[in-house]
Amino acid sequence: MDEEYDVIVLGTGLKECILSGLLSVDGLKVLHMDRNDYYGGESTSLNLIQLWKRFRGSDKPPAHLGSSRDYNVDMIPKFIMANGALVRVLIHTDVTKYLYFKAVDGSFVYNRGKIHKVPATDMEALKSPLMGIFEKRRARKFFIYVQDYNENDPKTHEGMDLTRVTTRDLIAKYGLDDNTVDFIGHALALHSDDRYLGEPALDTVKRMKLYAESLARFAGGSPYIYPLYGLGELPQAFARLSAVYGGTYMLNKPECKVEFDGEGKVCGVTSEGETAKCKKVVCDPSYLPNKVRKVGKVARAIAIMSHPIPNTNESHSAQVILPQKQLGRKSDMYLFCCSYSHNVAPKGKFIAFVSTEAETDHPETELKPGIDLLGPVDEIFYESYDRYEPVNEPSLDNCFISTSYDASTHFESTVVDVLNMYTLITGKVLDLNVDLSAASAAEE
Repeated sequence: MDEEYDVIVLGTGLKECILSGLLSVDGLKVLHMDRNDYYGGESTSLNLIQLWKRFRGSDKPPAHLGSSRDYNVDMIPKFIMANGALVRVLIHTDVTKYLYFKAVDGSFVYNRGKIHKVPATDMEALKSPLMGIFEKRRARKFFIYVQDYNENDPKTHEGMDLTRVTTRDLIAKYGLDDNTVDFIGHALALHSDDRYLGEPALDTVKRMKLYAESLARFAGGSPYIYPLYGLGELPQAFARLSAVYGGTYMLNKPECKVEFDGEGKVCGVTSEGETAKCKKVVCDPSYLPNKVRKVGKVARAIAIMSHPIPNTNESHSAQVILPQKQLGRKSDMYLFCCSYSHNVAPKGKFIAFVSTEAETDHPETELKPGIDLLGPVDEIFYESYDRYEPVNEPSLDNCFISTSYDASTHFESTVVDVLNMYTLITGKVLDLNVDLSAASAAEE
């Protein structure tokens, strides 16, 4: 271990694994360590016995739930946008050859007490029960504007500069009511609160286009894909990738103490009495607790069920977004469901998650609106975890710390953090212009 590395990565969470892979592919010499004896850190994947140990303190799950090893329960479950940034990163690194993806059946939104399919195109808008007849026509016009919008072709802009016009003003031009705005902003553009209304509309239009393009990609019921056997496959795939490029992985390394020189710059990492020298450290917040601050808390419930989420067209995998306004909250609530069709549970079993940014210290009460939508559950577990973000100045100490995972059930915010960190570490912007068809072979 007494060698010198360009970068030492601490923690095998998804963000750290993606960065480790990207840096290895760039030709940097990378050492990747984790204090745990399993991959994934916070974003690990548990079988039934591990789940029982973590939440019930015993390792005897009831027999009627089936075999423990048929379960792959992701602790930070997030769906992947089919044309989104994560897929582009996966293709860029060629890690797709280790993974099989399958389309997610459904994408839904909670509106006025009911679950509805999210309409994503002008044709779906005309059919959607979310809107009355006149509102449908207005929404259709707006969807057509978004579909035809091309940043580089002013003819499609209808005289508006979307880098200056706010989302609120753009929507006002089409006369859409609050209800419509709610599902467009939260379920299509995937904003987690309402701040976007006062921001330039270009971001929201691009997000809507990404949703529609991703939806068209697999011609399924949603724009999302998910790996067979769950997200636990991702860190391991990146570990393999890193090894191909000469990176070194070490699990089960206790302590992992980051060492600094006299100027406060990182100079190595010590574990079990040995120090590996390095120029830079990349890690999750748990490895450098004095360089991060708490910014929030996620409350969540994990349920094992014997049926899909009711009112989701029998979807074996689905996301339901409950916009904040519908619940009188400050941030959205998310339902995530996956099942034996993605090999994350035995036949006939479904795993559902309810998550939100915690606004109280009572997860059970706070998550009730989401849990009430699940129907009968076989088992349910509650927990909350703190969210941290870095407060250090990486240019001074060469420590690059990821932000904790948020409550959302899709990956777009996670990848933004990874790409920003990549640029900070290397001074380069990752080129994500890739052939998207490289990840489509795994639909079945």
